[in-house]
This record gives sequence, structure tokens and C-alpha cells, in this order.
Amino acid sequence: MPNGLDFRFEKRCRYLEENYAVELKNVTKIFGKVVANDSVSLGIRHSEILSILGENGSGKTTLMNMIAGIYFPDAGQIFVEGKEVSIRSPKDAIELKIGMIHQHFKLVDVFTAAENIALGLEGEKYNLKTVAKRIKEICEKYGFDIDPYQKVYNMTVSQKQTLEIIKVLYRGANILILDEPTAVLTPLETERLFGIIRNMRDDGKSVIIITHKLNEVLAVSDRVAILRKGKYVGTVDTKDATELSLTEMMVGQKVSLNIARKEPVNPQERLIVNNLTCLDSAGVKVLDKVSFTAFGGEILGIAGISGCGQKELLEAIAGLKKTAPGSSVEYIDPGDNIKKQLIGKNPRQIKDYGIALSFVPEDRLGMGLVGSMGMTGNMMLRSYNNGHSFFAARKEPRDLAVKVKNELSVMTPSIDTPVSKLSGGNVQKVLVGREIASSPTVLMTAYAVRGLDINTSYTIYNLLSEEKDNGVAVIYVGEDLDVLLELCDRILVLCGGRVNGIVDARTATKEEIGLLMTNLKEGGNR
Repeated sequence: MPNGLDFRFEKRCRYLEENYAVELKNVTKIFGKVVANDSVSLGIRHSEILSILGENGSGKTTLMNMIAGIYFPDAGQIFVEGKEVSIRSPKDAIELKIGMIHQHFKLVDVFTAAENIALGLEGEKYNLKTVAKRIKEICEKYGFDIDPYQKVYNMTVSQKQTLEIIKVLYRGANILILDEPTAVLTPLETERLFGIIRNMRDDGKSVIIITHKLNEVLAVSDRVAILRKGKYVGTVDTKDATELSLTEMMVGQKVSLNIARKEPVNPQERLIVNNLTCLDSAGVKVLDKVSFTAFGGEILGIAGISGCGQKELLEAIAGLKKTAPGSSVEYIDPGDNIKKQLIGKNPRQIKDYGIALSFVPEDRLGMGLVGSMGMTGNMMLRSYNNGHSFFAARKEPRDLAVKVKNELSVMTPSIDTPVSKLSGGNVQKVLVGREIASSPTVLMTAYAVRGLDINTSYTIYNLLSEEKDNGVAVIYVGEDLDVLLELCDRILVLCGGRVNGIVDARTATKEEIGLLMTNLKEGGNR
């Protein structure tokens, strides 16, 4: 390469590195008494994958929401391509070629992929052939696989996420923000997404990932920016980082990355599930003759691709989901060993039957907590039926609220602040803390650590292990196979609503479980 061209190439590289695609200077965002972001300054380079890490309440999503135009900073500056900008709406962000893919997709189920992308596009709303052709071009360029004419309600979670990414690329985004993009993906789908993200980076896109999975940060990102309690801690090159070093930066202290797991001691049959079958509103089987036994003194993990019946399984046991004839869920009382049939009973009847069953649902605010109430009110929901007046018995729920807040480090201005105003991770802490505090004999959790930082996640793992040590039958639905293998004693794998195998978590491998998750065997129930 001639010296002159070499010099110009190096000068261009220095320009791209020194002039960020997006740069934040002293950005601050305050909600009431809570400082979500405190004078944060960081930059996102051209053609890089930047991961944003931090504990719950550290301000990761809030910071990115300001770049995406969902929130507006109370102080500070945002620069795009070296120019100061004012981003007051998602429309402003799109005009600046910024697009954000949220955890909860914003798609119209009855529309096709092309129709969803055409929504809001001037001049192309009814020219779906042009839209479909452009979708195919984007797919070929980056490695996506999606049918422009497929209805959203027929798509998998992975396909819906793909559509959201294509939607922002279609609108010309050069800066993409992905909020917890692998939360509901299988390992194979995650690796495929990472390949696409790398292709986008290599095409000059700047990709920002908000995630709490350190192994994924190390696998896909070029740099990692860390936030702690709303403040910017620093940015490191991923090649120079380890899980331990990132954890120390996130939490400000050393955290053991090993989940303590003891051998079950004298496990006792607690739940016997036989031929459990559930249908959805369209009459399609979402659970098909599921059979297994859960033991007191063990943690039984439930693995499976999203939508394979995990949610319905726990809801059916808890009396929240109607079951088909022939289904049986028997509870064996630890006091008298009498079997009690749960099928046909609602949660109130199960409680009145003398069964101490706790359930942490996937839908935190829809099923688990009342968003308009504070921590005290939500704790009161648990003590409401314990023979006390709903209005008189406030001291015990308030004491419990304070205990949960302190032990799980719930970030809230007050225990009376409506839980709907808390971050998703803090809402989860409130719910998990309340259910564990009710002294159950069966504890079921659906994605108990989804969205939680690593420090709080390990707090939850330890609480579940303590419940196991106390003889509780713990059923843990999880999405992280590494955690399932370290935390659980046995793992039940669902595939297409059927049990495709039950394995020993101490000897099983991720590959074995991944295969069971994606390839249904004949006679899978065992």
C-alpha cells in the first residue's frame, strides 16, 4: 500500500475511533427521589459491539432509552456523529438512524412481517411487494431467515425478535440497541443471533447489547461499559476481561461464581404428576400427558424452548390453568403422608386444603403483584387470609416488606411506592422475597432471576438452596442452562409440550439438554 494511502487509511481509523457514533456527556436522569443515571459519560464507536453491564437499578435500560428517545435527559448532552442532538421521541431517534429492540416486542399479531414493517412508512404502506423485496435483501445481507408473508401469531419468539431487528434496519438504523436479546432464546438461537450481530458490525453498524449474561458478553462484544448505582464505572476491552473482573466492576466487591449445591438429604415425594394435559383457547395441546415426581429436599429444574409448556405446567399445578380429563396432580402432605388431589381446585381452595404452595409466576405484575400497591400492600396479600383483618394486620406485612427490601437490596424510594414504578429486576425481588417468606412446602418459580444482575441472582439461588435444605420441593423453570446444571438436582426437559427426558444435573451436559429441547423422542415421558 502506498505511503500516502496508508496515511489516509490510518487517519480515517483514528477519526472513526475518536469521533463516536454516539457519545454521552454527563447525562443525568431522575425519577422522583431516585437518580437513575448520575452524570454518565461514555461513547459508542463505529463498527463495534458494546455490551452495557450493571446491577439492577444501575440505570442501563434508562440510559439506552434516552438514546432511543423514550426518555429525555434532565441534564447532559448527547452527540450523534459528533453533533449535539435533542432526541425527544423514537421518531427523532430513527431520523438519527438509531433503533432499539425492546424485551417486549411491539408487533401486531394478525399482520404479516411485511405489514408490520410497512406500518408507519410513508408511501409504502400498501406496496407490500416492495416491502417484501427489501426484507429479503436485508435477510440475505445479514443472514436472517424470515418469510415476509408469515403472520406474527405463527412466529416463534426468535422470529419475532428477528422481525423487530429487520424493522429498524429497514428504517435505516446504523446504531442498534438490543435489550436482553437472548432472554428467551435457546443456545442454538443465541449463537445464530450472535452471528447476525457480528455481520451487522462488520457492515459498519454500531450494536449495543444490554445483558446480564457474562458469558455472552465475553463471547460477542468488543467492549464492555459498566454502570453501578446509576454511575459510570468504566469501559474495558472484552479481550482483557473475565467473568470475575466484570463482576467485581459491577458490584464493587468479589462475588463467588460457584452455586452452592448439596446432595439431597432423605428426599420425600411431595408432588406426583400424571398425564397432565392442557389445551389453549384454540383447543391445541400445550401440555401432553406430562408425568413426573417432585421431591421435598431437591430442586427440580424445568428446561425447554420458550413456549413449550413451562408456564402452563406451573399454572396447572397452582390451580390457575384448566386441565383436560385424566390429568392428576397429587400432593403428599409431609405431616401425615396423605395424598391430596389438586386438579379441579383453584389457588384459594388449595390454600384452604392446608397446602403451603408458593408460586412465582412469569408475569410479575399481571399475576404476581398489584402494580398500584407498594411493597407493604403486596406483602399483605399473603397474610390476608391468615385469620387477620385486612386493614388491621399491617405491622406484620410492613415488617416483611422492610426485611425483603433490606435482604434483597430492593431499590425503591419507599416501601409504599407503587411496585409498578420499580425496575423489572426490583419487582422480581419483591415477588420472590414474598413467596419464600410464606414458608412453603412446595415452591415453584418461573424465570426467578430473569433481568436480575449477577449479585442478586446468586442471592436468589442461595435462597432456593436454603429452601431445598429445609425440605421444600423447589421447581425451578429457567432459561440459562449453565445455571440449571449448577443449581438443580434433576432437570426435566419439555419439548412440544411433552416430557422429553429427566436427567441428573450433576452429570448431564448442555449439549445433551439442548438436544432434548429441540428433538422430541418417541415415548419421551419418563
